[in-house]
Amino acid sequence: MRADRHEAERADDEAPVDTLVSLFEARGWPYEMIGEDEVSGEVQGAWAKYQFRAIWRREDHVLQLLCLPEIRVGDDKRTQMFELMSLVNEQLWLGHFDLWSQGSVLLYRHGLMVGDEGLLSIGQAQMAVEHAVEECDRFYPAFQFVLWGGRSPAEALAGALIDAAGEA
Repeated sequence: MRADRHEAERADDEAPVDTLVSLFEARGWPYEMIGEDEVSGEVQGAWAKYQFRAIWRREDHVLQLLCLPEIRVGDDKRTQMFELMSLVNEQLWLGHFDLWSQGSVLLYRHGLMVGDEGLLSIGQAQMAVEHAVEECDRFYPAFQFVLWGGRSPAEALAGALIDAAGEA
């Protein structure tokens, strides 16, 4: 019984954010603790450096992961980007792309339920971060095709998926 109490107290002290900090340190990625339950870091992807944020919601046992590819959307492209995000999100099994209303910043968001214990293994943390970066890398060209290439959302998605398939 005493070991169970000790284990529960230890689990309460170690939020999943701490596991992400360990991963960032092991990989040599820059990071900063924003608060007790939030970390912000930077991860190099194939196309860009991505701002990565993780927020631990203790009351819900959810770790919210945000990956921001430093893409800002002007008012003139919002409608096309919303259409493209809808098409892109149909391709995703986990997470989704969204446009933050403040600042019109594109982001990838995923909520990871970690259970009542709130424990996140280093392997789970690594998979979650890698998945977010892979999805940002996979669709980064499509977003750029709409913003800078003048392509329609359908053309942009088709071009990005063909390009990605050709690299394999």
